[in-house]
Amino acid sequence: MSLYGLMRTGVSGMNAQSSKLSMVADNIANADSTGYKRASAEFSSLVLNTSYGQYQSGGVLVHGRQHVSEQGTLRYSSSGTDLAITGSGFFVVEDPNGRVFLTRAGSFVPNAEGDLVNAAGFKLLGHPDTSSGASLVANGFDGLSVINVNNRTLLAEASTTGTLNANLPSSAGIVPAANLPSANSATSAFGAKTSMIAYDSLGGEVTLDIYFAKTSANTWEATAYNRAGTTNGGFPYSGAALSTATLGFDPTSGKLTPASADALSVAVPGGETLDVDLSKMTQLATGFAVIEASVDGNAPSVVDGVEISANGSVMGILRNGTRTPLAQIAMADVPSPDRMTREAGNVFSVSDLSGDVRIGVAQAGGFGAIIGGALEESTVDIASELTEMIQSQRTYTANSKVFMTGAELMDVLVNLKR
Repeated sequence: MSLYGLMRTGVSGMNAQSSKLSMVADNIANADSTGYKRASAEFSSLVLNTSYGQYQSGGVLVHGRQHVSEQGTLRYSSSGTDLAITGSGFFVVEDPNGRVFLTRAGSFVPNAEGDLVNAAGFKLLGHPDTSSGASLVANGFDGLSVINVNNRTLLAEASTTGTLNANLPSSAGIVPAANLPSANSATSAFGAKTSMIAYDSLGGEVTLDIYFAKTSANTWEATAYNRAGTTNGGFPYSGAALSTATLGFDPTSGKLTPASADALSVAVPGGETLDVDLSKMTQLATGFAVIEASVDGNAPSVVDGVEISANGSVMGILRNGTRTPLAQIAMADVPSPDRMTREAGNVFSVSDLSGDVRIGVAQAGGFGAIIGGALEESTVDIASELTEMIQSQRTYTANSKVFMTGAELMDVLVNLKR
């Protein structure tokens, strides 16, 4: 074994421990960085070919390992735009230059333009289509855009779906055909009535009067009118019925029969077709009672807040209390997250070793859930890092002793006299 080899081995050991100490320093410095994933050093031996009768010392190789796939603990906050992921997946973000990265750092807040930006300045990407990621490109970032929640314009949404769940009294009398609500005469009669508010395309309220009249045993007629067409609060209306359906009930269970209509399609004046679900209507031996009545759509209002669901749907909470969809947060994953390239700002870029990116939405296709009002903490454990630091320091000192011993022997060799 040459003395030069001995000294090089000592230097190799010191360099390896220096790299480990650098990783420990990074970990400790980022112990409070949201979504930070710790790194660790792994060592492997470097062995040189040894000739017969003489040993050639080698050295040590250090490999940095990123524990990107480790789940950090959740810390809840009071901000609805703070986001954390439980399970697999990453947020897709872009820097000011338009480069796209992946991250678990979800400390997002709206900037002056309303774009959701995290603490490192990366903007959150998603898609304006909220239909469960139907418009996302599965293997690339095409079509993604910055999610903006600062919509200060008035928003109005026409009604398209609704639900009416009520009980019709089985003891109600039968109404003659000439006096049914659909006849729209002054003598029209009914067994039950309720009203629902819908919205036209401009957000204007349209009150729908819905009548139920028994036409025969276990058979009812449902008829909808626009209240604006009456001057006395009843029949006759100036316009024809907006929709009529026939409901048939099972005499034993009181539920709708399979052959019965289960919806009322109402052409809302100035709006769209409103499909009111009647599938839970019953005919029981009690009075008329409305169990559930709801219609979507909203009057003109501004976005006053943001609510993000577990599947990444971004809902704007309007000042009038209703909710309207704004965007769908995109999520990404790779086959080997630990082999992505670490970049500044606690983000990662896809590499050849990590595999190709896959895009989807939360709670679908193996992606985890998004928790609003929470942050994923760093995976660094200070106690473990300090232990590693002390161990590495002692090992560095031992390697320096090897180098010093080689240097002293070299000094003896150089100063040999005849």
